[in-house]
Amino acid sequence: MPTGPDTLLQALHWRYATKAFDASRRIDAPSWDALEQALVLTASSYGLQPWKFLVITDPAIRAELRPHSWNQSQITDCSHLVVLLKKRVITAADADRLIAATAGERGLDPSLLEGYRKMIQVDLIDGPRSQVIGAWAANQVYIALGNLLTSAALLGVDTCAIEGFSPPDYDRILQLEGGDYQSCVVCACGYRSSDDKYAALAKVRYAAADLVEHR
Repeated sequence: MPTGPDTLLQALHWRYATKAFDASRRIDAPSWDALEQALVLTASSYGLQPWKFLVITDPAIRAELRPHSWNQSQITDCSHLVVLLKKRVITAADADRLIAATAGERGLDPSLLEGYRKMIQVDLIDGPRSQVIGAWAANQVYIALGNLLTSAALLGVDTCAIEGFSPPDYDRILQLEGGDYQSCVVCACGYRSSDDKYAALAKVRYAAADLVEHR
């Protein structure tokens, strides 16, 4: 069933970039499964889904990542650490994979999707955007990040999106070098510590009248 407007806005007012997590609390399995599915269900341009999501719960790996994350405590203290990866390039194989999956899921002959397949080829594989495909893929990953932040808030799970880290070092530690994906952005998920002073601070947002224009 749809969530009511009040529920949505209460969740968004409640969430903040959590700076201190309660290291003793863990997200329960049903809630985490739902958040993983929220990531999977995220919208993307062409439906290409140029991402992967690494869920890091191993304390040793997180301890190794922390020095390359400006030593932020969220890396080691949160319940689940998500490293959102972007695809380095979009290839013909990626387009073919999407067409095959779409045809299979919807019971279609793949030939009926050839026009759509050609659009992807002309735009992302052969066209000018192929030269900036890393930025395009990162934009898609940030859609997934936003979806994760909102979905977590609706479940009462705290989050902190983290750009303060070294992607090359993450790629090395997570053995991504030379692979199809690379680190893009990080999100710590868990429950706020009672000592986090930021939880009580007023949320600072510009007025809707300054940001939303109707025409």
